[in-house]
Amino acid sequence: MELLLNSIRSYIPLSIEDEKVVRQLFRKKELNKGDHLLEAGNICRYLAFIETGLVRYYINQDGDEKTNYFNKEGEFVCDYQSFLPKIPSFVNIQALEDTVMDVISFDDLQQFYKEVKYGERFGRLGIEQVFLNVINQVGSMYTDSPDIRYQKFITNFSDIGQRIPQYYIASYVGIKPQSLSRIRKRIAGLH
Repeated sequence: MELLLNSIRSYIPLSIEDEKVVRQLFRKKELNKGDHLLEAGNICRYLAFIETGLVRYYINQDGDEKTNYFNKEGEFVCDYQSFLPKIPSFVNIQALEDTVMDVISFDDLQQFYKEVKYGERFGRLGIEQVFLNVINQVGSMYTDSPDIRYQKFITNFSDIGQRIPQYYIASYVGIKPQSLSRIRKRIAGLH
């Protein structure tokens, strides 16, 4: 849980009492590779923090899986569109490797906001970061070529690119795996 506490500390200071609250409200959850934290049609019940492992977000569209994001250790995972209003999700969140998380329910998160001195500030800053990521990602899908989207993937996920199957990377970029191979060859030829 130290990684979680350090991540929270990157947003807000934590007293000894605040740390006790965090330790009481978050609990450990383990996923095996291929397991889902969330399946479309269900309500997202947790805000999760990845201690170890890797997940992808994807939707099913016309019988095709479209990967739209990845999270790794040291990052928070949640479908806020489902979690906050408590409505069914359109998103699937799947472990790409064995994953250990610290999870907190919606009600316990509200308790965190009340009991941790700067808890609400932490929530606001965290959601602002999620919002910026989503805006940048959506904008990229409309304005950037597949080559540029792949280069952004390399920049944004440089530390985990080798851990993600190529067909998920292609799906994230919005192209077929064969096209990704061509882009990778072009980029390699430039260096």
